[in-house]
Amino acid sequence: MDVALIVSIVKERLGIRMAIRDGYLTYIVNGVVRELEDEKGIALQPDNANHLMFCVDLATWRYQSRDSTGAMPRHLQYRLHNLIIHSGTGGATP
Repeated sequence: MDVALIVSIVKERLGIRMAIRDGYLTYIVNGVVRELEDEKGIALQPDNANHLMFCVDLATWRYQSRDSTGAMPRHLQYRLHNLIIHSGTGGATP
């Protein structure tokens, strides 16, 4: 996945115009991509818009909920489950 592209879309979604948060957002995006690939067993495809936007949405939620103890929103859980099912791994690491 193109981490720089995901960070730029997250920044657009959050309305961030300056580069002051780029480092922090990059760490979040890298964490999201690694978690999806390594822990959830999803083979992310850079040319798949669904995969790209899920990474954007999950990274945005992680950024916005950094001080929250709430669970992942249902729409993200639903999309994550669909990605796991579609990948055929059932969530197990390959």
